[in-house]
This record gives sequence, structure tokens and C-alpha cells, in this order.
Amino acid sequence: MLPTRFPTRGADDAGPEPLLPGASRAVLSEFVATAVFVFAAEGSVYGLWKMFTDTGTPGGLLVVAVAHALALAAAVSLAIDASGGHVNPAVTFGLLVGRRISFARAVLYWAAQLLGAVLAAALLRLVSGGVRPMGFALGHGIHERHALLLEVVMTFGLMYTVYATAVDRSRGGNGNVSAIAPIAIGFVLGANILAGGPFDGAAMNPARAFGPALVGWSWRHHWVYWVGPLIGAGLAGALYESVVAEQPEPPAAAATPTRLPLPAEDY
Repeated sequence: MLPTRFPTRGADDAGPEPLLPGASRAVLSEFVATAVFVFAAEGSVYGLWKMFTDTGTPGGLLVVAVAHALALAAAVSLAIDASGGHVNPAVTFGLLVGRRISFARAVLYWAAQLLGAVLAAALLRLVSGGVRPMGFALGHGIHERHALLLEVVMTFGLMYTVYATAVDRSRGGNGNVSAIAPIAIGFVLGANILAGGPFDGAAMNPARAFGPALVGWSWRHHWVYWVGPLIGAGLAGALYESVVAEQPEPPAAAATPTRLPLPAEDY
């Protein structure tokens, strides 16, 4: 979610050469960051279930929201330097729509994110003695169309926050990542869980839903947690890039300036 570049290391630069090329390090970072996020996020639900019989309380909702917010902020921060810290297939899709990442790299990120989520869910099942992941489910009286719209709206807000605090701020100047971005992104996730959690669980992340669904083999309404976030993130990326993002100054001699050319290196 945060643009990053890997300049060529000079012969006189201090420090060892990286063991992996930039693309491999980025994919590995997405895998690890997503595993860290899903383990802590889904693990907070496990912890509540272990301590209390009834987890559907206001206090339980608050605990889960705070755990998700902290886990996402940490996961984004740990992957910033290598991959930009997407930690979410929907965020990767939103940046693909905004032409901030190539399709080939997006596919690699998606694979890493899904595998990381599956690993986290499998580890939780292992350490809990075989308890299936809780996953996501629709609240009482909530239809799939309601949950779909809710996921679109919540993920739109998440993706828009990513653009406003991380992507757009790094376009100008020296390209440094905004220090507040991981915190803001975590906060909006937690706030959306407080708002949407009682209705459909508030996934906003296909990987977050996919890992527990696969390990627990529970696919009811699962498509909602893919279609909704992808639509919401795509709309946010398209809107921000076409309306809000500052347009580059066209070259003086150019007859037909091109808007937002693809960078030489993927974000």
C-alpha cells in the first residue's frame, strides 16, 4: 500500500548485499505480514472464545476491533520497506486499478497474502488443539446483499485512507513514507469493525476471510468477502487517482501529456 523503490547499491556503499532480489523480498514480506496480521486478528477471536461462553458482547466487539487495528498497523509497518505493506488482496487490487503496481507483481502479492492467511489459520488450529477457526458469518436478519454493500462501503473507506495517508503523500518530495499511515490504516479498520462487525464480521480483506474458511472448511456466504472488498477498493483507487490525486506537471515541450505513467519499477 505504500510506494517504495529499491535504488541500485553503489560499489562504495556500506553494508551487505541483500540475499534476495527486490521482487522476492517483497513477496516474502507480504506473506509474513499477512500471516502476522491474520494470526493476531483471528487469534483475538480464539482468545475471547476461550475465556467467555458468549463472545457477542460490546466488550468482545471492542477487544476484537482493537486487536485488528493494532495487528494491521504492525503488519503494515513491518512490510513497508520491502513491499509497501499491502497485507490485503483488495488493497493490492485498488493499487492495480490506480496503476500503482503491475499486474504480474499483483498476482504474486495475492498468492503470498492468501498463503500467509492459510498458514496463520492452520497454526491457530494447531495451537488450540484442533479448534476450527471462527471465520466470518452474517448476523441475524442480514441478507447477502446487505453484507455485500457493507463490505463495499467499509473497504472503500479503508482503501481511500491508504491513498490519502500513504500513497498520495509519497508522490511528491523525496518519496518517504508518512509515519502516520500505518496507524491511520489500522484505526479505520478497527472503527469499521465496530460499525460492521455485528452485521457481517467486517472482513474488508479477502485473505482475512479465506484463511479461516479454508482451514475450517466453511464457505457459506464466502463470496461476499471477496466481491465486496474488491469492488470497494477498486472504486476508491479509481476515484482517488482520477479526481483527488495531484496531477503531474506536463513537460513544456510535450504536445499531448500522459497522465500517471507507469513507473520504471513496480510499487
